[in-house]
Amino acid sequence: MTATPAAAVRIAAMLPEHADQVLAIYQAGIDTGQATFETQAPTWEEFDAAKLPEHRLIALAPDGDVVGWAAVAPVSDRCAYAGVVEHSVYVSPDAQGRGIGLALLMALLESTDAAGIWTVQSGIFPENTASLALHRRAGFREIGVRERIGRHHGRWRDVILLERRSPAII
Repeated sequence: MTATPAAAVRIAAMLPEHADQVLAIYQAGIDTGQATFETQAPTWEEFDAAKLPEHRLIALAPDGDVVGWAAVAPVSDRCAYAGVVEHSVYVSPDAQGRGIGLALLMALLESTDAAGIWTVQSGIFPENTASLALHRRAGFREIGVRERIGRHHGRWRDVILLERRSPAII
């Protein structure tokens, strides 16, 4: 894969035919040990059941390869939290550092704003400085730290909680 700048990618809806590439990118992120508590990418069926279908995006390189993805999942089935989602954004290791994550995240926020979602949140390991910087550029704010919230590869990990409140919702 050649270096693909964000300006060269096309943001599109994630479809089942993108499953293999999406899950491979997810597994690459998992393998860094800095992206999630997960240790194995889910099956497509599990992924499909967990993510809201109307807010799943991919970044396509000019050659048609998926170089990144973003999606959201509801945080609760309680009606009070109907407008609150947790999101994920992953970029292929070969495409990182080129603005693709920001392009995906901004498109995702446009989608969630238009749908009336008032809060998009995420928990990020403090060591994942690139993700923290990306989220700050996209308008997320730190709301706290969950210290020693879970064990990951035999050690306790903290998670920084970030959120972005929709400017479209008053």
